[in-house]
Amino acid sequence: MTALASLAALLALAGYALLCAASPFGTCRKCRGLGGKVVLDRKGRPKRAKPCRRCKGQGKRLRVGRRLHNHSRALHRAGAR
Repeated sequence: MTALASLAALLALAGYALLCAASPFGTCRKCRGLGGKVVLDRKGRPKRAKPCRRCKGQGKRLRVGRRLHNHSRALHRAGAR
C-alpha cells in the first residue's frame, strides 16, 4: 500500500518536472493572463488598465518547479568555479 502511494507521488513529481521543462511559464494567477485588471469607465467602455504587479503586465509567471531548477543550477555553477 505504501509502495503504491510512493510510486504515485513519484509519478506526479516526474510529471510536474516534465511540465516545467516543456512549459516553464504559466499564466499569472492574479490577472489570469490578461496582464492587468480590465477597468470600465462610467459609460461602460474599457479604460487603460494598470499592469499587474505580480507579472509586470506580461500575463505569465515562472513556475515554482522551474524557479527551483534555475536556483539549483545557479548554485551548482557558483560552486564549480
